[in-house]
Amino acid sequence: MISARSPAWWRATLALCLGSILVFFNLYAPQPLLPDLRQTYGVSTLAVSLIMSVATLALAGALLVFGPLSDAIGRGGIMRVTLLLTGLCSLGLAFAPNFETLLALRLVQGFVLGGLPAVAIAWMGDEFDRPALMAAVGLYIGANTLGGIGGRLIGGGIGEFGGASAGFLAVGLVTLVGVALFWKLLPAPGQFKPRRFELRGALADLGGHLRHPLLLAAYLLGGINFLIFINQYSYITFRLADEPFGLSARWLGMIFLTYLGGTFSSALSGRLTRHFSQPACMALGILILMAGTLITLADSLPWIIAGLTVNAVGFFLAHSMASSWVSRQAERARGSASALYLVFYYLGASLGSLWLEPFWQRGGWFGVAIGSWLLLSLTFAIALWLWRGERGFERLSALR
Repeated sequence: MISARSPAWWRATLALCLGSILVFFNLYAPQPLLPDLRQTYGVSTLAVSLIMSVATLALAGALLVFGPLSDAIGRGGIMRVTLLLTGLCSLGLAFAPNFETLLALRLVQGFVLGGLPAVAIAWMGDEFDRPALMAAVGLYIGANTLGGIGGRLIGGGIGEFGGASAGFLAVGLVTLVGVALFWKLLPAPGQFKPRRFELRGALADLGGHLRHPLLLAAYLLGGINFLIFINQYSYITFRLADEPFGLSARWLGMIFLTYLGGTFSSALSGRLTRHFSQPACMALGILILMAGTLITLADSLPWIIAGLTVNAVGFFLAHSMASSWVSRQAERARGSASALYLVFYYLGASLGSLWLEPFWQRGGWFGVAIGSWLLLSLTFAIALWLWRGERGFERLSALR
């Protein structure tokens, strides 16, 4: 097993972090362009949000394919090929002739985007010892934030001056360069033991994960938290694009620099587990996310930015803990266990606009905050249940 901070650990972690950056770079590039796209195509806020929702929904479905498949054929090849296809899809998006074609291409891109997230943490679970896994997961999830920031900055910045097509073209070209580096850096696996793929067995593994109460709780916590967090960013772009703020696409892209708060908290998550249990850290992250949402109710742009930064700190702390918790608690088929966590995660993202849209229509941003607190109260209760029930469940399992 690869130990923490060895040369092999650094090389593998760098490769997986780069892959993570490329995935989220492509996934979130259109988000700062939503207000402009709404006007260009004359569609509603709910309709234009489908640009994000169809991609995350397809990604969630892809995880059910790539996770179990990786347990049979290996994980490295899946990550390499799907990253390459992701870059090619972004190049295709640059030439989409209409809104319907754009949505169709985003659906395809969402599916291939699922390749790396479905298996990256499982790859770490195969190859890294426990301290190395905990340290690498924090950095990997921190890289998620960097990819999200980069995609939005390029999507918003280049999109403002050259249009959405130029933004997609730039994202596609950068992705292909990154894919070449990823192929070179990712080492060959040393511990992976393939299992013959059987649909019946794969479904049995998924069913077993869903019946595991600790895993199911983590799945629900991660999915609901992401439902709130990512869709808050979509609705805040509508708020900041309108008066009195009137921000353009370039400046809307800049607000995603607040993700750096998540980069910081993800990187520190491994250290926190030396002193506190993972469920306790999940609960802390959710409380921080609730507090950040409160701050965003201010009418001052600096305070709104501060609130979004606090949100990112809390969300990514809870997410990094929940995702590594799943890899640690899975008794078998880690690939499908990690993939199922991300299915809930991205399914939550794709359904978030359906939950928050009525609150937005009735109460604007204040309504979005109310809708957010309602569901975050539920995930906080889940984290407390995990915190109190972890040892009891482990004792029960030992007796069985």
